[in-house]
Amino acid sequence: MSSSKKSGFYRLTRQERIDWIARWAELTGQEIAALDAGLALEQGEQMIENVIGRHVLPLGIAVNFLLNGRDILVPMAIEEPSVVAGASFAAKLARAGGGFSAAASAPEMIGQVQLLDVADLEAAQAALLAARERLLACADEADPVIKRLGGGARDLEVRVLPDTPAGPMLVVHLIYDCRDAMGANAVNTACEKLAPLVEEIAGGRVGLRILSNLADRRLACAGCTIPAPVLAFGDFSGQQVARGIVEAWAFAAADPYRAATHNKGIMNGIDAVALATGQDWRAIEAGAHAYAARSSRYTSLSNWEQTADGGLAGRIELPLAVGVVGGATRSHPTARVALKLLGVQSAQDLAAAMAAVGLAQNLAAIRALATEGIQKGHMTLHARQVAMAAGAEGDEIEQVARRMAADGAVRPNQAAEILQAMRAGIVDGE
Repeated sequence: MSSSKKSGFYRLTRQERIDWIARWAELTGQEIAALDAGLALEQGEQMIENVIGRHVLPLGIAVNFLLNGRDILVPMAIEEPSVVAGASFAAKLARAGGGFSAAASAPEMIGQVQLLDVADLEAAQAALLAARERLLACADEADPVIKRLGGGARDLEVRVLPDTPAGPMLVVHLIYDCRDAMGANAVNTACEKLAPLVEEIAGGRVGLRILSNLADRRLACAGCTIPAPVLAFGDFSGQQVARGIVEAWAFAAADPYRAATHNKGIMNGIDAVALATGQDWRAIEAGAHAYAARSSRYTSLSNWEQTADGGLAGRIELPLAVGVVGGATRSHPTARVALKLLGVQSAQDLAAAMAAVGLAQNLAAIRALATEGIQKGHMTLHARQVAMAAGAEGDEIEQVARRMAADGAVRPNQAAEILQAMRAGIVDGE
């Protein structure tokens, strides 16, 4: 099984989907079981404090993704309807233009050491920069394993912050290559290792010693080109759709109120993969939105333009500090299976795949917004959740959802009325 192109995947039963992905990724019986059993309570108690239970999210698979010439399946953990379907549909569109191309820069994180009560900021800055090699060697002592794997301290920067509410300060930036780990623990340990030496060289008093989640040295980017004919549907020509998508992007590029929702759609896809694979999605969110505001004006993380032949070209760039070793990627059994399904071999591979998913999710959302409106498809899928909340069970869920969608009224009271009428035999469930 070499192609992730799969029409009608949603029509398969859950067991048929599991059988299909198990053959794709050559899952073992234990790995298949992890899709259902997930995290044991005993394992959860070792991960966080005060455990009382487990909070489970649906784990779906986005199909049709062609990334750098290779087919991939994308695991997504999310509660919001239409996200997995949207990503799969957008990937199908991108596939017609050769799929997604994506890459990630070296996995370099920034660690910050805050220095206060410095008598001469410029002199301290010069002294620290002159001692660069000594400081980098000290930082490398913090994690010999990462150093042995080819990572470790890469560079040192010293910033002067002359006017803060707490007075003037220096900030030492340690640039640290984390290899295939997300790297928070390694960077924080290295910063703490540096602190006494920083004080010795520069004078003053060290305050915070911690990584920055604005990981702008660790960027991932993805792009795709979509021919105009595959964008056409209904009464919309391909060129009309492409133009509408570009206009929707331009709105987000110019207006932070729109950009916030635009970027939220991007993060729908990225966060869902992050959750599925055991990443720190809060760090990813913080870095992405800070990066979107790096010009002092919050704007779109993506870029869309119409090609000369009327098609569409899209690109995205954002920080993605992710890992395939350490943390929940190894301690959570479902996260391990999700990484295997995705087929990534390194943190850079994972970041590239997540960037492509973010771009796909963005395409699906703004295509819907620019044409038939976001609610038509979204509310049809959301109707199932509304039906369940009203008490529908088994086959009733689909029947109630279908009736609400047909009536154009997806509301809890409507679901309750339909369900009551069905159970009383007043209306036919079909």
